[in-house]
Amino acid sequence: MTTPQSTPGASQIVPVELGARSYQIRIQAGLLPLLGQDLAARFKFSRVLVVSDQHIGPLHGGTLATSLHRAGVPGEIFLLPPGEGAKSWEVCGSLYGVCFQQGLDRGSALIALGGGVIGDLTGFVAATYMRGIDFVQVPTTLLAMVDASVGGKTAIDHPQSKNGIGAFHQPRAVYIDTDALGTLPARELRAGLAEVLKYGVLEDAAFFEWLEANLAKLLARDGAALAYAIRRSCEIKAAIVGQDERESEGGRRALLNYGHTFAHALESCTNYQSYLHGEAVAVGMVLAGQLAARRGLWSKAEAERVEALISKAGLPVKLRKDDPPPEDLHAATFRDKKTRGGKLRFVLATRLGATEVFKDVPADEALKVWQDAPRG
Repeated sequence: MTTPQSTPGASQIVPVELGARSYQIRIQAGLLPLLGQDLAARFKFSRVLVVSDQHIGPLHGGTLATSLHRAGVPGEIFLLPPGEGAKSWEVCGSLYGVCFQQGLDRGSALIALGGGVIGDLTGFVAATYMRGIDFVQVPTTLLAMVDASVGGKTAIDHPQSKNGIGAFHQPRAVYIDTDALGTLPARELRAGLAEVLKYGVLEDAAFFEWLEANLAKLLARDGAALAYAIRRSCEIKAAIVGQDERESEGGRRALLNYGHTFAHALESCTNYQSYLHGEAVAVGMVLAGQLAARRGLWSKAEAERVEALISKAGLPVKLRKDDPPPEDLHAATFRDKKTRGGKLRFVLATRLGATEVFKDVPADEALKVWQDAPRG
């Protein structure tokens, strides 16, 4: 399968169909300098506040601020501390304070410029400030481009649960400038690829095969390959979100959590310090693959094929030697949002490109996966 080619500088649009809450994902190299003009033409925000962090702000904040100024969009930029720790009550409270200080009203909007942490936090504040104002996603990491910026999930963390406090609040628009990936550290790029690989496993075997054939191009930041991987990932997520916006009981949106039950437990037990989210998802997908193979849902060979591609992408496929003991990691899985009545639910593959939510996974089976997980 070859990489579809697009005209240099051309914009690709992926619609997210949600009735009155529908919006577009716009993917384009060199989009950031044009963003202000597009916002001014499509929306009439009374004022905006750009929320970024102390890593991303100095790299891309000036370009966005200039774009907004030239388009006559009034606003300021506010920089938060980098890292998962920003998704806290304390930082959330400080952002509310800035919103009031800047005089944001119901006609204003927040613009999230950064990775998934910035998008989650900014979206949560937008969902709750004055009972809800608009926000726009401008993701700058691969992980945020293909996952966190799309679908309207917003949240902050609790010490006992990643994304444990949140709300559904759809953005008005998502702007993806693929040029932003040029400044992304290699580790962050690999972490984003974990979520890209996830889409192939859960929904599209042909896309997974394309990823196997084009992984080297993605790691080398080939523009056409990255644009296609981002677009296809967004198409898959947009289609699922369009069918099940709020992850209803028995709905399809839960499938997007493939690998995440294990991953969130791993993140929370290591205080969100040891693993990038995509790295934890990579390990989580390996463990989910092993659990599915143990249950006879798919073959050991299929599980190993997925693990091989994850490893080839430079992502972890083992727990670290100093990770918490299996019993602690297992206990943390019960705080997963899919858990009902104290019973574990896992998204598991039945074949490459097909997944289901299994509500009947005995606790001892899940514990056995943690116990048998290799460390290194």
